[in-house]
Amino acid sequence: MLNKKIASIKIEADKTILQTMKQMDERNVRLFYAFEGEQFVGLISIGDIQRAIIRNIPLDTPIACILDKEKVYAQLGQPINLIKKKMQSMRAESMPVLDDNGKLVDVYFWKDFFAVKNVPEREKIDLPVVIMAGGKGTRLKPLTNIIPKPLIPVGDRTILEEIMDQFEIIGCKKFYMSVNYKYDMIEYYLRQLDKNYDIEFFMEDKPLGTIGSVSLLKDKISTPFFVSNCDIRIDQDFRDVYNYHKENHNDITIVTAIKSYNIPYGVIETGQNGIMKEITEKPEISYMINTGVYLLNADLIREIPQGEFFHITHLIEKVNIRGGRVGCFPVSDGQWKDMGEWPEYLKMINVFNG
Repeated sequence: MLNKKIASIKIEADKTILQTMKQMDERNVRLFYAFEGEQFVGLISIGDIQRAIIRNIPLDTPIACILDKEKVYAQLGQPINLIKKKMQSMRAESMPVLDDNGKLVDVYFWKDFFAVKNVPEREKIDLPVVIMAGGKGTRLKPLTNIIPKPLIPVGDRTILEEIMDQFEIIGCKKFYMSVNYKYDMIEYYLRQLDKNYDIEFFMEDKPLGTIGSVSLLKDKISTPFFVSNCDIRIDQDFRDVYNYHKENHNDITIVTAIKSYNIPYGVIETGQNGIMKEITEKPEISYMINTGVYLLNADLIREIPQGEFFHITHLIEKVNIRGGRVGCFPVSDGQWKDMGEWPEYLKMINVFNG
């Protein structure tokens, strides 16, 4: 009975960080019960993995090495009311029950005790959000010949609504939208929505790159603020990004995705005079990819030149050169949904249509 309850969230503790992230994506879960043989050894969450990557722990490290030994579990014989209070205080979606020998004997899930609406709310953050929506979306032609990219549907809503709702749900109520191409359609559509947030449009009269138009907001924003492309959605609570940004005193935080590629050949490393040092057969190589979502401190707006073509990479380089802090907050490949090109858009449609 117990194995049946946790079959979909069970994993071997010798799996690597990368393997665990991939299995989380495949099974659409963000928490696993880790086992060594038949022995339960701990819970591993996407948050544990993100913190490990931020600490620069290699992706081929077994998850047994990053399990949080301080996590609190329920003990056999504890009153149910005490277990319920523990789950509420921890906002735990499930709670392992261990006997005196540390053996897993039962598991309680949130739904066993509570209605979904009673899940304790995290503290909300009311930070401005800038959405870069001025591009022509040329890679999605001929669709973007008719409608601007931000209004392209995914499921029964537009990608823009998906992005904005994700920020609104954590407390963000003020949106600035950089517009140009077919801006009148974007404004008209958004003004018809029944929404709980305020949108201010600002015009990019000519192409200014991926961050150049934000210079127009220098007297409007005085707190850290999010910047998002208009063609991506990330399955991540952005409060975690803000907490990381604040705790590490970053100037910029880039939300990154872990992308892995299998090389279908033997890869050779050489030394001097072309002498082979090592050959690896069909390796898997992983990279951190820029997702197009950022958190910036307000004072950086003054470092963006007015009226000039300026990419976010130019700003990042500028901050790096002067010794500022540029942090990277990792998400899994499956958490990042991109619709910048036709293959990715078709994948996203499949996700939202179930």
